[in-house]
Amino acid sequence: MNTFQSIIIAIIEGITEFLPVSSTAHMKFANPFLGISNSPFVDLFEIVIQLAAIASVVVIYRKKFFDFKHISFYLKLMVAVIPALIFGALLKKHIDEALSNLWAIAIVMLAGGIILLFIDRLFEKSEATNAANPNQEDISYKKSFIIGCFQVLSILFPGLSRSAATIIGGMSQKLTKKTALEFSFFLAVPTMLAASAKSTLDVYKTNPEVFAKDNLMLLLIGAIVAFVVALISVQFFIRIVQKKGFAVFGWYRIALGITILTLLYKQYLH
Repeated sequence: MNTFQSIIIAIIEGITEFLPVSSTAHMKFANPFLGISNSPFVDLFEIVIQLAAIASVVVIYRKKFFDFKHISFYLKLMVAVIPALIFGALLKKHIDEALSNLWAIAIVMLAGGIILLFIDRLFEKSEATNAANPNQEDISYKKSFIIGCFQVLSILFPGLSRSAATIIGGMSQKLTKKTALEFSFFLAVPTMLAASAKSTLDVYKTNPEVFAKDNLMLLLIGAIVAFVVALISVQFFIRIVQKKGFAVFGWYRIALGITILTLLYKQYLH
């Protein structure tokens, strides 16, 4: 991976991390077009820039995120992240295999798009009811855990989108769209912190040469680019969802999924 490639992948990550379109799928689809081959460093790079993109949430929501008067907020995040930690550790081999299967990722991308077409309609009535409920922002430990279980789906099925799974999980627990979005953003922080720490440790143990000076520079460049782009995209996402809903992302996923499947079938993509 060279500097140009790292910047392009970081831009893609920053744009897509908070959109319900799967940033992981976009990076996996983009790699072949950019001439990037799978390697321990590429896997580490993708995890690190995801964490950098998610760090933008800490900046944007810093008042809420660092409100230490409400310790229960952090405890609920810990409860929500537990399912992902358990299944991520137990199913690492499955996850690695799934991440290398573009056919499977494209199919999940397409299927997820179809689901998003109906999400607004499915929760339309509950959204109106919950918005009028002054206690709707009270996310219980039970709801936190259930949302965390939804997050596991994105681990089992790469291409589903972590944000899509957790937002839908939140709305299924009668949270308003806004509250579900914010909790999804916050949950990404401990999730990706854990994933980044685990990935870095694994790579260091098995391929310490990956941490050469040139690679560290690429990681730094990618992290900065992903962070800056994500600062813009997360606010764009919130506005789009509030005005247009999720269907627009559903149609995008369907179009992309069909395109990738066609390219794979024609063997233009491997």
